[in-house]
Amino acid sequence: MDWLTAIKDKVLEGYKVTKDEAMKLMQYPQPILSQYADEIRLKHCGNSFDMCAIINGKSGACSQDCKYCAQSAHYKGIAEVYPLQEAATFLRDGKEHKDEGVLRYSIVTSGKRLNQKDMEAIIPIYEQIHTKVGISLCASHGLLGEEDMKKLKASGVRRYHNNLETSRRYFPFICSTHTYEDKLETLQAAKRVGLEVCSGGLFGMGETLEDRIDMAFDLRALEVKSIPINVLVPIPGTPLEGIRPIAEEEVLKTIAIYRFIHPDAKIRLAGGRSQLTDAGRYAFKGGANATISGNLLTTCGNTIQDDFKLLEGLEYEVKLDE
Repeated sequence: MDWLTAIKDKVLEGYKVTKDEAMKLMQYPQPILSQYADEIRLKHCGNSFDMCAIINGKSGACSQDCKYCAQSAHYKGIAEVYPLQEAATFLRDGKEHKDEGVLRYSIVTSGKRLNQKDMEAIIPIYEQIHTKVGISLCASHGLLGEEDMKKLKASGVRRYHNNLETSRRYFPFICSTHTYEDKLETLQAAKRVGLEVCSGGLFGMGETLEDRIDMAFDLRALEVKSIPINVLVPIPGTPLEGIRPIAEEEVLKTIAIYRFIHPDAKIRLAGGRSQLTDAGRYAFKGGANATISGNLLTTCGNTIQDDFKLLEGLEYEVKLDE
């Protein structure tokens, strides 16, 4: 039995790979890594599939200088600029997604963190969505502290999202207005108050595969069980507009390695699915088992109806409740 088959079999039985072992996985061809990752996914997660949707609740004019983002005020991106939307908008949108069969709904807002005025406005909105719509709620409002996390949890929010984006080493090359440690503290604050956490990254910003693996181990240390995988779509006006797009084979290899590191997590295709064949079909047979469906923040996603058709053909069972 060769080393790759042996390590796969160990992961199937509950073994946790080391960083050295994850780095060794890089040497193997993507097709066999994806095949083995699918075996690990099936053993630890079954055919359950997790689908969520998001709404851009407050857009643009962001004070942060993340080099990939069209919403940053530092660049001449193409994102719309508008304040926090009205409660009726979120209630209508949340209900539409609930009716379409989406499990979880997240309001995402631009900025380093939601200011106190907007926090006071959004708490009763979450309360209304929780009681009137009944969809599972996630929130994504930047670098909030523990007290605001408590308010979100009391309003019916179950999960908090904040992406690490990349490794600790590479993060300063992508953003200078907040730190990797700020993000870690945000996720830890959410966990301290009893919220689930959702955190992943963005591939194709010039980072190495080792950077992605380092981030995967930081996520494992945080016991993150929902890991969004974004693929950079270079946006005109941002510093990364001219970067060469990452090859699909590299994306698939990274997702497969993530499955070896996170056997029982929801590895969630997010932004950039349009860069992948058939909206990520091969990723869903190579380790990924969740997605953000519908429109995203500044790019378009796959429609919910199309996703249900795709997943049915892959023999997944889409979760309809928690």
